[in-house]
Amino acid sequence: MRYRGGFVFQASRLAAQEDIVNRRHALLTLMAIPFCVQGQNTSSLGSMAASLKDPLIGLLSSQLGVTENQAKGGIGSYLTLAKEKLAKGDFDKIVSLVPGASKYMETAKKLGAVTGPLGNLAGLNGSLSKLGMQPDTVAKFAPTITDYLGKAGGNSVTKMLAGVMK
Repeated sequence: MRYRGGFVFQASRLAAQEDIVNRRHALLTLMAIPFCVQGQNTSSLGSMAASLKDPLIGLLSSQLGVTENQAKGGIGSYLTLAKEKLAKGDFDKIVSLVPGASKYMETAKKLGAVTGPLGNLAGLNGSLSKLGMQPDTVAKFAPTITDYLGKAGGNSVTKMLAGVMK
């Protein structure tokens, strides 16, 4: 009988040791992640981080391949044109859908994308080009934001923004 009890004791001891090994393995795996990530493309990591903070920046980065600064400056330029063309109440409705809208508009100025009134879609496209966006990206930028804001704000927002982007 003692032999059996000893066997049970050894089996439970082996299980405890195996549990410790599994925990160490899990810990070492978690510790290795930063070293694996270090070899990854830092711009894609930046866009992932941006998408966690701001879904619109993440959308623009993933769909259009723009940098975080291009996305911020582009959103600011877009909002600048909307502010020029919309009544205050309508613009306020748009701004309520974009957290940090005033920061984006300020970023567009700091990056040199907005140096005066934009006036129309051609002016917006010119400001996007100043941010270093390629023509095919510029052509997709405003429609992507309009679609995003339209989904967030509804049909009335889509119609307002379509009027701005003429």
